Amino acid sequence: MGLKAIIVDDESHSREVLSNILKNRFSDITIMASVDSVDDAVSAIAINNPDIVFLDIELQSGTGFDILIKINPIRFNIIFITAFKHYALKAIKFSSLDYLLKPIDVDELEIAIKKAKKEKSEELYKNKLETLIHNLKEQPKLQKLCLSTVDNFEFIDIENIIYCKANGSYTSFFLKNKTSVLVSKHLKEYENLLVNKSFMRVHNSYLINLNEVKKYVKSDGGYILMSNNDHINISKAKKDTFIHAMSYL
Repeated sequence: MGLKAIIVDDESHSREVLSNILKNRFSDITIMASVDSVDDAVSAIAINNPDIVFLDIELQSGTGFDILIKINPIRFNIIFITAFKHYALKAIKFSSLDYLLKPIDVDELEIAIKKAKKEKSEELYKNKLETLIHNLKEQPKLQKLCLSTVDNFEFIDIENIIYCKANGSYTSFFLKNKTSVLVSKHLKEYENLLVNKSFMRVHNSYLINLNEVKKYVKSDGGYILMSNNDHINISKAKKDTFIHAMSYL
């Protein structure tokens, strides 16, 4: 079954490049419209009822997010596109949504399209978008994180994370409600997302919420006692940095 697509980008060259890639590499995708403004995008979406919208974040007439706010309900998948490291990219990552950087890499585009095709739950996608809009309103302090587990997606408040533990190629999240969530992504990826949100990598295996530290115990080589009474190992190389960070909370 074919997919209907709309391209939204204020650069004619970028629209043409993406259009050519889609026509040449993705025979099951039909481009219904290619527009350059917020109002034209809203109109094109209403008329064509697309399955996928390739949405540039920055437009001369506003932003891609202005379009999303004007459409309710959103019954299509979105692949965000931008030419630079936009401030919103971290918010998009927190929400488990997809984006592509220009110039577009065809392999990355293919991965994003495959993920969009698999997205079956309208309610789940709505939750992802709500998380994105919430985080954008809270910039620069992102508040919610979308975690993809084997069975579902969990939307959690960042402040409810006590610590994260590396588990091979997986990451375990330990939460204030005494539950844990296992995610099939490396700890490093979450370190990159959370490091400026009062989180610190204190060991190869641990990323901790500094606000949830009860105390640092010097005996037994030194360890950190968290608010749930779990003991967290700290590497020798991180001790001074950890003490320094705690003194500024």
